[in-house]
Amino acid sequence: MTRTADVVVVGAGLAGLVAAAEAADAGRSVTVLDQEPVQSFGGQAYWSFGGLFLVDSPEQRRLGIRDSVDLAWQDWTGSAGFDRAEDFWPRRWARAYVDFAAGEKRPWLHGMGVRFFPVVGWAERGGYTAQGHGNSVPRFHITWGTGPGILEPFVRRVLDHVHAGRVQVLFRHRVDGLTVQDGVVTGVQGAVLAPSDVTRGASSSREVVGGFTVDAQAVVVASGGIGGDHDLVRAAWPARLGTPPEHMITGVPASVDGRMIGISQQAGARLVNADRMWHYVEGIKNWDPVWPGHGIRILPGPSSLWLEATGARLPVPLFPGFDTLGTLAHLRTTGYDHSWFVLNQAIIEKELALSGSEQNPDLTGRSVRQLLGRLTKGATPPVEAFKEKGEDFVVASTLGELATGMNRVAGNDLITETGLREVVEARDREMANPFGKDLQVTALRAARAYLGDRLIRVATPRALLDERDGPLVAVRLHVITRKTLGGLETDLDARVLGADGAAVPGLYAAGEAAGFGGGGMHGYRSLEGTFLGGCLFSGRAAGRSAAAAVG
Repeated sequence: MTRTADVVVVGAGLAGLVAAAEAADAGRSVTVLDQEPVQSFGGQAYWSFGGLFLVDSPEQRRLGIRDSVDLAWQDWTGSAGFDRAEDFWPRRWARAYVDFAAGEKRPWLHGMGVRFFPVVGWAERGGYTAQGHGNSVPRFHITWGTGPGILEPFVRRVLDHVHAGRVQVLFRHRVDGLTVQDGVVTGVQGAVLAPSDVTRGASSSREVVGGFTVDAQAVVVASGGIGGDHDLVRAAWPARLGTPPEHMITGVPASVDGRMIGISQQAGARLVNADRMWHYVEGIKNWDPVWPGHGIRILPGPSSLWLEATGARLPVPLFPGFDTLGTLAHLRTTGYDHSWFVLNQAIIEKELALSGSEQNPDLTGRSVRQLLGRLTKGATPPVEAFKEKGEDFVVASTLGELATGMNRVAGNDLITETGLREVVEARDREMANPFGKDLQVTALRAARAYLGDRLIRVATPRALLDERDGPLVAVRLHVITRKTLGGLETDLDARVLGADGAAVPGLYAAGEAAGFGGGGMHGYRSLEGTFLGGCLFSGRAAGRSAAAAVG
């Protein structure tokens, strides 16, 4: 079957939906294609925590946070480390995005009904100098409704266009190639897959039952990255992060397979910065998995003691929540694929949050009543469920029992009670005074100077072995695949560029497939809250540019 449209969007995730809505708003006919069934409408953004990077927002100002474009740009460039010729467009995308985050982004979203949790989070704290990696101030704004909440207005806009006849959304349509005539991308062709009734995010059948072609004047690739395919992740793994782990868990559905990146290259697109990636080191196995190898990321506060697999403490400033890729690079030198958090019940109750919409039913469901439950004694129900049922958790009343349990979970005898006691008691001695030399203890005390951390994020500084705060808990941590930071090179109009630096006529890219803009606007490292925002920003640019190019 051959169809026609002004614009084809490949991928019904957040970036694709934004692009489709913007193109249809401009009066263009749009066809959205996705290989997954309708149950997965919205893609991986649905599973996200909904964090967005904003600069000098009303939420920040209410909490006494002084932010500015200059400070945000200082933090972005200090983290990105742009140092390649291929960073020409990524750097320009980054600057445009920081300006967007400080200007139009919040009112644009607010006008569509998006609201934010009033306490701004502080992710990627850095711990280096003012010009180094990390956020100088809290900028992580949690969407009221989490991932589904940020998807909601764009799903609504697209469906409104569907009802008006301007947009058609075709699920179970897998793009296998771009059609090119005289160097111009003129559409797509691919396979119709068998219907599937799997639950959202679960792996669906790849049985082919037919074929299709869509002719168009513009094609927007918004198909995501490579995080669901560990072989692709390992193939792109950079030497600066050591050797890739033999064992990883997966933070995205299997459909995040990178196919369209390779297909776009075959049509003349240039892939840049493929060795830049963002994987977390605080992953735990989901006791109730949706997709193969399903992992959940812990969003840690700064109090947990972080140990290597052998029980040695991680070096400064590799504390929980400070430097994701710095910690990953260090852990890859240890010879083991896992590490440990050691904490207690008081820290779990205050600090241990889990990333994802399904792990935060109060925020996702916009329930003030449930949210107030976070202020009462006890961890959130999802955290308690992991503590009870998750295979990575060890709960004990003594350090000896904890060491035995850690070895049982890891299947080795690397942790000794003596070694564990030395590390824990040395840390606890630092709690006797309001000053000391342990920089993690200094950092957590400083964090409580921020009202948001003191209210809901950072536990009262006390000894780990304080009897009031038991039992003791250890959590085995895995590397969890997540984001592709490199991608298809694009100019500021989201036009895909070829090897000669010229635009490939008719081809656009947005979201993770474009490295969230330009082929890698984050550079080497992310400031967090910038992935969904990158989908919004690049999807908007791609949709508007594609619509403008239609004759």
